[in-house]
Amino acid sequence: MGSGALAAGLASRPLSARAAEPDVIVIGAGAAGIAAAKQLQAAGRPTIVLEARDRLGGRTFTDSSLGPAYDAGAMFIHWAERNPWTEIARELGVPTPDESWGGGFQLFANGKPMVASDRTRRRGAFGEIDRRLETADLHERDLSVAQLLSDLGPDLAPVASSGLLLSIGEESSRISARDYQRLWSGEDYVVPSGYGNLVARYGAGLDIRLNQPVTAIDWSGSRVAITTASGTLRARACIVTVPVGVLKAGGIRFTPELPARSRDALAGIGMGALTKIALKVEGERFGIAPGTTYFEAGAGSRLISFELFPDNRDLVIGYCGGDFARDLSTAGPAAAREQVVDLLAAMIGGEFRKAAGPVSFPAWWTDPFSHGSYSVCLPGHANARDILAEPIGGKLWLAGEATAGGGAMTAGGATLAGRTAAAAVARLKV
Repeated sequence: MGSGALAAGLASRPLSARAAEPDVIVIGAGAAGIAAAKQLQAAGRPTIVLEARDRLGGRTFTDSSLGPAYDAGAMFIHWAERNPWTEIARELGVPTPDESWGGGFQLFANGKPMVASDRTRRRGAFGEIDRRLETADLHERDLSVAQLLSDLGPDLAPVASSGLLLSIGEESSRISARDYQRLWSGEDYVVPSGYGNLVARYGAGLDIRLNQPVTAIDWSGSRVAITTASGTLRARACIVTVPVGVLKAGGIRFTPELPARSRDALAGIGMGALTKIALKVEGERFGIAPGTTYFEAGAGSRLISFELFPDNRDLVIGYCGGDFARDLSTAGPAAAREQVVDLLAAMIGGEFRKAAGPVSFPAWWTDPFSHGSYSVCLPGHANARDILAEPIGGKLWLAGEATAGGGAMTAGGATLAGRTAAAAVARLKV
């Protein structure tokens, strides 16, 4: 069954289709929620998953709205040597080759090829983050990445940190260097058939209720009461896997409110705004090799990278992050398309406008079910992830990429966090 058919079947189930009081309720059918529910199912604990969207996968989403599909959210199986999705894909017979280096790389400044001296300067500056993190002693005092690079001066420091806009999706002044230092690294695999499709397929066989946004969680009694527009369910325990952005926006009301320790941890975690803008391009390819990258770096604050015709598909996919991405997200798809087409026409030539088609713009920053791409610890709050993962009242767990420690910001980390919470719940007495 394809992910579309699976979603349609799940969406047709009313909230009361099965037992009114399961043992566990998982909120969110992204990587963390599905992983938690799979583990609880294996442990024999009756579990219902409530998902606000009309599909599975959360921020792991393979978008085919333009015809050619692309991963609008997570796309790499990072640190693949220990990432659970490597094994899951193998079990499901889904190929996951190494990341391809594509068809070349070109640097631009304001739509024009960057001069050689500027290219050399940028290459030297980009490596400064890793070099400094390898030697920085952050045990006594956490710093922002911007502070770590400040002695490079006003010209090179912004250049050195600008690459984080396309990896973390956030301004360097809002990124904890200590948290960034702990992130895992390793080989990157890709999922040609779609990472989002893989996650959705893994959810087959679970009791997942789509179109069920949770508005309130009451954990004051012996059982947890979870309220949606379709009614209220009660369970022995609840695992909440919604993004930090939703929790910070007050999308779910908790009674009693979350403990001060958990609230303080939430206050120490923000959401980045890594954003993709996919443009359908039909007909002419202007002699550009599939997989070529055009990198606009004229202004560090408005960095944007374009992957042209990836895997020989009729798409150009733009990547941006930080406040620039937030502004584009707020402006909306039409304005985002205009900016992208204008810039690509400057890079490729005016004839590009005739080939430019519709745009797909799943802007995570303005999405009410995410409010951002993935979590970022603010400077001075590198311990917030571990605190947020602590059980609450013996019946409530917050789990997801934000609580994944060194695996944060990835679908693999979300999966490990979901499994960890599920293992703790499985040990509870029924």
